[in-house]
Amino acid sequence: MVTFQENSANQIVTKLPDGDKKASWLQTIRAILNPVDTLEETQQRYGDIYTAKFASFPTQVVISNPQAIQELFTADAQLFDSGAGNYVVQPLVGANSLILLDGDRHLQQRKLLMPPFHGERMRAYGHTIGDITEQVTSQWSIGKPFVARSSMQEISLQVILKTVFGLKEGERYQQIKQVLIEMLDTFNTPISAIFLFFQSLQRDLGAWSPWGRFIRRRQQLDELIYQEIRERRQQTENTSEDILSLLLSARDENGQPMTDVELRDELMTMLFAGHETTAIALSWALYWVHYVPEVREKLLQELNSIDIAHADPTAITQLPYLNAVCSETLRITPIGFFSFPRILKAPMQFMGYNLPKGMMISVCIYLAHHRPDIYPEPKKFRPERFLERQFSAYEFMPFGGGNRRCLGMAFALFEMKLVLANILSHYSLELLDKTYLKPVRRGIVFAPPGGVRLMVKEKY
Repeated sequence: MVTFQENSANQIVTKLPDGDKKASWLQTIRAILNPVDTLEETQQRYGDIYTAKFASFPTQVVISNPQAIQELFTADAQLFDSGAGNYVVQPLVGANSLILLDGDRHLQQRKLLMPPFHGERMRAYGHTIGDITEQVTSQWSIGKPFVARSSMQEISLQVILKTVFGLKEGERYQQIKQVLIEMLDTFNTPISAIFLFFQSLQRDLGAWSPWGRFIRRRQQLDELIYQEIRERRQQTENTSEDILSLLLSARDENGQPMTDVELRDELMTMLFAGHETTAIALSWALYWVHYVPEVREKLLQELNSIDIAHADPTAITQLPYLNAVCSETLRITPIGFFSFPRILKAPMQFMGYNLPKGMMISVCIYLAHHRPDIYPEPKKFRPERFLERQFSAYEFMPFGGGNRRCLGMAFALFEMKLVLANILSHYSLELLDKTYLKPVRRGIVFAPPGGVRLMVKEKY
């Protein structure tokens, strides 16, 4: 699909292949309502590097081959504005979110936020994750169907509220939980997600209008978060190990603490990015493990080799087949179909093409993860592929890459493995959705349709 033309000096000039020429609003709606088929058909027609036009975004180059991804992820970050390309999430997280920052400010904020998500501090949360999982799943009844995403959402939300906010059970804890779930459910269908992508629809037409309802719930949540921040600032002695306490004590290189607004936006980022995504990943994992019975049997054999109830959480997370199951889940059904885009601050030569200033470059994670040359039989759930070879950061990238890779990656995988191990070692489950499920849009992420229906069986 590359076209060639000769310039006056008889030099060969390559022109970037055009993608779909339909109107940008039409391409956007199709991508929102039917994401998998749209991406796969477009790649078949135009290859693994092509231009696309979506409403509210600059013209973008969509890439899904490892060489192009490596060239992008290893390029000097100063060449791009990355935060500006993520403005679609601003109504959810706020302008001071790490996701929307660029340059030195992005680098400084990333340094402030990184420590709680790694090492000993992260491992200290292991027992909390196990306790919450047992508490939520104890409400399941034998023979009674339940929706995996609802239970996983309850687990991941409690984990966030206790490890990030340090909240104990109480009135504010319940209020934050309720309002956040209501906010997330504002965009729980592909049709309602359209409001995030078309700014012209983001109008407050009263409490009963979709955007008006969202705005009012966001205000409620803001009030609760600011109350918590104010109270915590007034505490003279704080020995808590939760992430909010660590952020309150953090100082930048000039000795300045984070402002209330900065704290609020980063907490909102963690609530959305760390809660919804993990819940969906766990729902997919439970679906795939029970959709392919031999995977479940193999995983149970590994889990039965150690005493899950008394094992050190770190030992559980190092189990090789459990790790392979989680990796294959994030490969075949990535929660985000695209990594954070990069917008060129100046003209750039990229993969032999001359790209103009203002062009956006987007990595399609879904297409990269479904390349048959890297992942034979890509539609097949086969964890063994992660035991047979090591994939590069340009072939497997469920958390994005380069300087914009998700900060909570280690924490998300840690939680995912512990919750999955805990559930499978305590319960025998039956999958009630025995069909091949294709991802559907839920806000800016991609979830299993129906949330995955399961039922607890008698253990023999």
